[in-house]
Amino acid sequence: MKLLIAIIQDEYVNKVGKALIKEKIRSTKLSSSGGFLRSGNTTLLIGTEEENIPNIIETIEEQTKSTKVQEGDQEVTVGAANIFVVDMADHVKL
Repeated sequence: MKLLIAIIQDEYVNKVGKALIKEKIRSTKLSSSGGFLRSGNTTLLIGTEEENIPNIIETIEEQTKSTKVQEGDQEVTVGAANIFVVDMADHVKL
């Protein structure tokens, strides 16, 4: 089992959530904030088998888009999602 931790910019989280539901991918949604620009984001926790990871990442990627933001005199590219994949020893659903 794997745990995907997907940190999604708030402007994309509804689209991502609907796309995941359509693909029958269950997730737990947590409100979060932070990052370089201190913008609002949402963290999705997704427990899955390893073979499902490419499909989940593709689903998230299709619904998000990086943007360029002016920060002072520099233009910064802000990613729409950060995804971490970690090993999960066990998953218990009660």
